[in-house]
Order: sequence, then C-alpha cells, then structure tokens
Amino acid sequence: MPELPEVEVVRRGLHEHAVGRTIEAVRVLHPRPVRRHLPGPEDFSARLRGQRIIGARRRGKYLWLPLDDGDAILAHLGMSGQFLVQPPEAAYERHLRVVLDLDDGHELRFVDQRMFGGLAISDGGAELPREYAHVAPDPLEHAFDVADFTARVRARRTGIKRALLDQRLVSGVGNIYADEALWRARLHFARPTETLNRPTIAVLLDAVREVMAAALEQGGTSFDALYVSVNGESGYFSRSLEVYGREGEPCSRCGTAIRRDAFMNRSSYTCPRCQPRPRRGRW
Repeated sequence: MPELPEVEVVRRGLHEHAVGRTIEAVRVLHPRPVRRHLPGPEDFSARLRGQRIIGARRRGKYLWLPLDDGDAILAHLGMSGQFLVQPPEAAYERHLRVVLDLDDGHELRFVDQRMFGGLAISDGGAELPREYAHVAPDPLEHAFDVADFTARVRARRTGIKRALLDQRLVSGVGNIYADEALWRARLHFARPTETLNRPTIAVLLDAVREVMAAALEQGGTSFDALYVSVNGESGYFSRSLEVYGREGEPCSRCGTAIRRDAFMNRSSYTCPRCQPRPRRGRW
C-alpha cells in the first residue's frame, strides 16, 4: 500500500493539475470504487457535476479534494489506486474505473486494478472529513504534537514498529518506511515502547522525517507499475532503501547481512549488528 511519500507525490500532482478546475461530468465505469458513497454511482456523478476543486489535501495515507460547496471528494488509493491526468484522446487504461471531465479539456482518471481503494463524497468535509477524523496527524504536519506522541508511545506496551504502524498514533508510516527509519535510528522493531526514553523517541522521529523527505525527493518508492504519479511516472527511492527487501545483502553501515523476520503477516528487515534484538522484545 502506498505510504505517506507516495500519497504526497500524488497530492502534489493533483494540486498542480486539478485544483481550480471545474468538474463538467463524471463517468463511473465500475461501481465498486464508489461503494463507500452509499447513495450510489448516479448520485456520486450528479453531485460532482459543476463543482470546482479548490484544494488537494492529505493526512497520512488519506487524500481528499475540497470542493467549493464545502464538501470533499475522499480518495483512498488502497493497494493499487492511481490518479492519472490524461487528454481525452488517450486510450483508456485497462483498469480505469472513474473519469472526471475537467473544464480545461483534461480527464482526471481513477485507475485501480485490485479495487481495494475508492472514492466517495464527504458532506462538509472540505477542511477535515469526519471519515478521517480518527487518523492521527502525520510527522510532516504542523499539527503533529511531538510531546503528545512521545507520551503516548511511552505509555504503550507494545513493540516500537507496531506503534509506528498504528494510524491512530501517527499516520502515514507503513512497513517500508518503518523499517528504514528504525535502521537509521538503530532500533530493533521489537524494542518495547515502554523502554524508550524521550531522546531516543526524538531520534526516531527525526529518522522518520528524514527517510520520508528523502523518498519525496525521488518520487516515492515504486516496486511495480501499481504506484505512479499523476503523470504516470514511477518513484525511484527503491534504489536507496537500506534494509527493506534486502535480505542477505550487506548493511551499508557495517557490512552485516540484512535479516528478514516474519512480522504481522508481513516481513521486517533489520541489520543484526546495528539493530540488536532486545532480550525481551514485543513482536
């Protein structure tokens, strides 16, 4: 699933190409991507017709497009959702699901192979959709409260990676960037949160921000064609990953072979030397 840097790349593309544009028509080519809009595809299309997109906003992995009537288009990319800006003569993508005709002659297309993502309308959601109110601020937001995050982490009884993946605690961090940040901070993913002091948490937060900023500079992380920007371009941060997906390869810091462990039906990658396993870890 795209994490904060990938979603931010998409948001920036939407800000450049969609903000200020009026939606002239909407075509829902498959009902599943608008399943969260309970009144149905026809209502979805009718309500958006004539609306002007006035912003492109994000919290963590969640996107929304504020509209001039105070509502918002909610967008979640899921595993394979993509926004593409295309001229109307461009051939339809194989997994094209929804098309928004914009008043500048371009089409904003929502493509989703696996259809775990989707679009919906949030009533009055332009500022912060109620559907996303439970999502914590992400580390790049001005609203992110370091002191509150630190206190809540230290009050937990869990492993630090589990805490990083909890979108109610901090949003936008997924499996890739959690592993990369923990490597930078020299912390094992199973380190109990209650053993972390404030300076250590500050180092970890700095590592999270650093790795996300580095990923943004390279357009995010693309392992396949399922994540691209609105221009169809892939991100190249996969070439700069230090541990994620590098089982058996040497750590760039010490040369020790990277280790992979099973973790929450996924994998965690660590350097056994730089990130020693805690004696009493929380997996």
